[in-house]
Amino acid sequence: VVRDVLRSAFDSAGQRCSALRVLFVQEEVAPRLLELLAGAMAELEIGDPALLSTDMGPVIDAPALEALQAHAARMRKQGKVIYEAALPPGTEAGTYFPPCAYEIDSLARLPEEVFGPVLHVIRYRAADLDAVVDAINDSGYGLTLGVHTRVEETAARIRACARVGNTYVNRDMIGAVVGVQPFGGEGLSGTGPKSGGPHTLLRYALERTFTVNTAAVGGNASLYTLDED
Repeated sequence: VVRDVLRSAFDSAGQRCSALRVLFVQEEVAPRLLELLAGAMAELEIGDPALLSTDMGPVIDAPALEALQAHAARMRKQGKVIYEAALPPGTEAGTYFPPCAYEIDSLARLPEEVFGPVLHVIRYRAADLDAVVDAINDSGYGLTLGVHTRVEETAARIRACARVGNTYVNRDMIGAVVGVQPFGGEGLSGTGPKSGGPHTLLRYALERTFTVNTAAVGGNASLYTLDED
């Protein structure tokens, strides 16, 4: 789970459309999982993305950085810090934002998408799984959903109820390649045929028809012959 969370939340500095924004963790396993997550985040290398040793590079521009800094300040007040990485020397001149994770009490704390390396964690009771799926559906967003479980019935139950375009089970949730695997969302995350799916090409085509009633024009050959001039 931790390996897939790291990749889903922090690859590409969390700037993928399918990146993991909210991690729901069943309360029985939360203490150990969050301990492992914080330890794994501490091992991430932040710096020049051209270096093979780098795990995470900068965010796209200064406005994005400022928005993330403001959000992190709000999360420190409204939630609980799980881990905030420190920026290493050499990142002062760029738009680097450290990976961080916060525990919050409700999805309502996130009125809009946070585009960057920020992970939000919410604990839930096993008996409240349906309420978790309802909260996700009520958010209006429906691009990607990841499920980690050893119980096939649980995965099938979530898949049947969740209104999302792509559901991944026991793997990361950022691996779909447009043009290779079907990829698309629902609700505020997009509508229509999936990119890479069998019906995508039709959405890029324009069909036009032209019909002539030959009986109506009679024997007027000029309508059907090219002008030699």
